[in-house]
Amino acid sequence: MENYADIRDSVRRLCAGFPGSYWQALDRDKAYPTAFVESLTKAGFLSVLIPEEFGGAGLGIGAAAAILEEVHRSGGNGGACHAQMYTMGTLLKHGTAEQKAKYLPRIARGELRLQTFAVTEPDSGTDTTRIITFAQRDGDVYRVKGQKIWISRAEHSDLMLLLVRTSARDEAAKASDGMSVLIVEMKDAIGRGLTIRPLRTMLNHATTELFFDDLEVPAANLIGREGSGFTYILDGMNAERILIAAECIGDGRFFIDRASAYAKERSVFGRPIGQNQGVQFPIARAYAQVSAAAEMVKKAAALFDAGEPCGADANIAKLLASEASWYAADMALQTHGGFGFAEEYDIERKFRETRLYQVAPISTNLILSHIATHVLGLPKSF
Repeated sequence: MENYADIRDSVRRLCAGFPGSYWQALDRDKAYPTAFVESLTKAGFLSVLIPEEFGGAGLGIGAAAAILEEVHRSGGNGGACHAQMYTMGTLLKHGTAEQKAKYLPRIARGELRLQTFAVTEPDSGTDTTRIITFAQRDGDVYRVKGQKIWISRAEHSDLMLLLVRTSARDEAAKASDGMSVLIVEMKDAIGRGLTIRPLRTMLNHATTELFFDDLEVPAANLIGREGSGFTYILDGMNAERILIAAECIGDGRFFIDRASAYAKERSVFGRPIGQNQGVQFPIARAYAQVSAAAEMVKKAAALFDAGEPCGADANIAKLLASEASWYAADMALQTHGGFGFAEEYDIERKFRETRLYQVAPISTNLILSHIATHVLGLPKSF
């Protein structure tokens, strides 16, 4: 699989203009990295998956994974913009010709941001089939009522992909039937049926709660066929898992790089701490775990780009990469000792950021359940 060395080098050079002090200031104020996102957009990195006919690079998810990995290895965070990449799967594969022509060129030019993917609800969690936000067809519009939670970047996006029910769960042949995906234009929605409430968390992730009160969405903004939305978002979810896994690989390598450098420089009892096996071995183990997980990410990305089934591989990649990055985070904090808790070293910030991936976009236990039932054929536990 291609390594995208030129793309990686370009991303590293761009990220050099956004050092740790930039991210630390944003983290203190819970502010959105507008300048960073604008730079990525201008450089064309956020439109790599958009076909050339619409102004993008027309590359595969392997290229997108390389970009996000390097952002995270450089000490940044792709959470401010990565949704623009993984939502492409739903729009590109299932959007109408009119929708693609209307939105994709403007996204590629940076005139529009497609940064928000609204699925999760307070009472459904990761059981997506139990969402209750409902869109009722009324002539040329859908009227949306309901609520979403843990939705990132809603305040900083021009477009949102919204998963709703268009028929009740108990009326469907399968629990996953009866859901649909709508494209919501945020400027027309905010204050006209859509209310956004920011949620403060341990991460600077622009997280919000959304309330829909008779929001009108044009029927022309329905993606694909009504009632088939769950199958459409699976394309986005597999892409999301692969790209999040790539970010975890970047985080893991960030921690290994920083821990290795610190262990060479920090001297205690008259010798570098990296000379001690008690310090060496955890760093070496983190390197081995991240390296192995990276190969699984490459495999999942190759399958996705080839149009092959990749659900299990995408989930396994995310599982292994998130666990490798979390081990590396804990190792780096331990290696730095008290200095690891100091803001200026960036370890504590990245430590908090990479912990997220044990929980989102899907929890570790749900991945294990998927592998057990869908790969190993074990009976379902729920």
